[in-house]
Amino acid sequence: MNLDEYQREAKTFAIYPVDMNIIYPSLGLCGESGEVAEKVKKWIRDDGFIKTMMTNQPRMAPRTYEIEKELGDVLWYLANLATDLGLSLGAIAQLNLDKLEDRKKRNVIKGEGDDR
Repeated sequence: MNLDEYQREAKTFAIYPVDMNIIYPSLGLCGESGEVAEKVKKWIRDDGFIKTMMTNQPRMAPRTYEIEKELGDVLWYLANLATDLGLSLGAIAQLNLDKLEDRKKRNVIKGEGDDR
């Protein structure tokens, strides 16, 4: 499935007030991103995150599936925010890769600022 196909499908599950377009998915995106961070935090605290990373087997870690589900929620809110703004996830992804490639060519991947 490509990103634009996902975006079209995701919209079929969007049941939030039309007058809350942009606002609702923005807030949801923040909340779900926080849930991803919470899962990683608990992995660090409870399940030997560092040891898992050092063995190079994060996919086998017990918390990976839980994080994967939360990332799906992040993607859903991102897709619906993009739709509400009239944007394409595929175009957003390409724009981001183009920006990163330009920074890489100019040797400014590291650093600060949106316009570096």
